[in-house]
Amino acid sequence: MMSGRLLTGLAAALALTVPAWLLYRVQPSLPSLPAPGETVLPVTAPDAEPERRLFLDPLSPALAVQAEDAPQLVGVVGRLPDNAIAMVRSRDGKTATLAPGQSHEGWTLVTLSPDAALFAKGERRVRSFLAAGDPEPEVDEGEPLAY
Repeated sequence: MMSGRLLTGLAAALALTVPAWLLYRVQPSLPSLPAPGETVLPVTAPDAEPERRLFLDPLSPALAVQAEDAPQLVGVVGRLPDNAIAMVRSRDGKTATLAPGQSHEGWTLVTLSPDAALFAKGERRVRSFLAAGDPEPEVDEGEPLAY
C-alpha cells in the first residue's frame, strides 16, 4: 500500500513539474531589430549566374523529342506509384506490359506518371507521352444520335 502512494505522489510531482519546466525554460534570444532610422544594407545577389539551373523547363508532349527506336506508350494501368504498369508498343508493332525496372527491346522503364513514361537505354533517356485521343464529334441538338 505504501509503494502505491509513493508512485502516485511521484506521478503527481512529475505531472506538475514537467509542464512548468517546458513553459519556463530559457528561450533562445531573438536577433535585435534595427533602430528606427538606422540604415540596413540590402542582401546582394551574386553577380554570376549559377553553373546549372535548378529547374528544367516543363515538358510538353508536342515539343518532346522522341527516339525512333524507343517504345511508344499506349496506356498506363493500375495505381500509381506502386502498382502501375505501362502498356508499350515498339516500332515493329509488338506490344508488352512493363512495370518500372523491367525492359523491352533494350529500353528500361524508369518511372511512370499518369500520362507519360520515362525510358532509359544506356545514357539515353526518353520520355514517351500517351497519344492524345480523338476529339469528340460535335452533335447538333436536333439530330438523333446514331449508334
